[in-house]
Amino acid sequence: MTQQLRIIVAGLAGLYPIGGVAWDYLQYVIGLSRLGHDIYYYEDSCCWPYHPIKKTRVPESTYSVEFLSRFLQQYAPHLEARWHYRHLRETSFGISPHAFDEVARTADLFLNVSGACTIPDNLSSQCTKIFLDTDPGYNQIVMSERPEWSENVEQWGATVKAHDRHFTLAENIHSHDCLIPKMGYQWHTTRVPIVVDLWGHLLQGLLPGSASWTTVMTWNPFKGKLIYNDIEYEGKGAEFEKVFELPQRTGIPFTVAVGGGNAPTERLQKHGWHVVEGERVSLTPNAYQEFIAASPGEFSPAKHVYVAMRSGWFSSRSACYLAAGRPVVTQDTAFSSVLPVGKGLLSYTNLEEAVQAIREVNADYSRHAKAARVIAEEHFDSDKVLSQLLEKACSSADLADNRI
Repeated sequence: MTQQLRIIVAGLAGLYPIGGVAWDYLQYVIGLSRLGHDIYYYEDSCCWPYHPIKKTRVPESTYSVEFLSRFLQQYAPHLEARWHYRHLRETSFGISPHAFDEVARTADLFLNVSGACTIPDNLSSQCTKIFLDTDPGYNQIVMSERPEWSENVEQWGATVKAHDRHFTLAENIHSHDCLIPKMGYQWHTTRVPIVVDLWGHLLQGLLPGSASWTTVMTWNPFKGKLIYNDIEYEGKGAEFEKVFELPQRTGIPFTVAVGGGNAPTERLQKHGWHVVEGERVSLTPNAYQEFIAASPGEFSPAKHVYVAMRSGWFSSRSACYLAAGRPVVTQDTAFSSVLPVGKGLLSYTNLEEAVQAIREVNADYSRHAKAARVIAEEHFDSDKVLSQLLEKACSSADLADNRI
């Protein structure tokens, strides 16, 4: 696509101002800008933002606003004056409300990553609105079942419906073995974009296989039971149960940076896991990169809902490890049907396979490290991923046919 588009990217980097989340959302902004498009970042979630130092939600926006500004100054200075953050629909930061209204009035594309931001009031009627589902299975079940514990679920469902096109990270969603309810939407598949050159400096000084493998995770992100067709679907903690014995079985150190409630820290430590606070290792975007760089690779389970529903989801965090030249051993969600596994990226379904995968990587670490970077370049490079997303988003097909 050669035509320059004016694109608004909506995300949650201010709502959760920590390093890993910033990389999740702002690589869309940087990547689209590098394709030559006219890009603005927008955030309006109507929620109190999280403060990672105070470890609670706060009524003020100072920390979030400074965090956003610093990220763009450091990693994308050309976008420093191209963001608009609304706090509780009362105050605005970045470009002025008047200036953003003009951007919205003339926008070609509104990309709502995670779908948690409100649609701008003055968005052009000609603008294509895209909902990008980053939490597949969970989102569709919430839309279907409307659980009482899900705040503002009716309003959120209406917002999702108001988009013109619907994308998902569930790359297996159209396969016969995927259990995710379609909810009447035509889902276009995509994957997370990585601006690979922003991770290239971490390729220097790759570590031997004897260093501690790492991951960053939330133990239980759900506020209540997630039930669909009388089956309860759970978070990552449920899948971690299957691999508690991994450090003892391999004799290799593992570190888990964990957040969220009810993480069984003492039990993890008893089984040989080194446990650190998730907020500490991801306090800034640079700290997040340094945590990845200090590891020979990532080992991580996936959320139970991703695995049990055979979603094909793949983690943005794991893609960052790959871009840093760190091999990844992670639980298969059916992503092995669309991504190359065996070198650099290894999947597992049970403890025995996880043990074998870790041993394979450590037996030929240099080969796996090089393969990890190649996978990032060939399958997650933002130029490729976002070009394909835009092709699907702007195809000549009638947008009215989006709902089936």
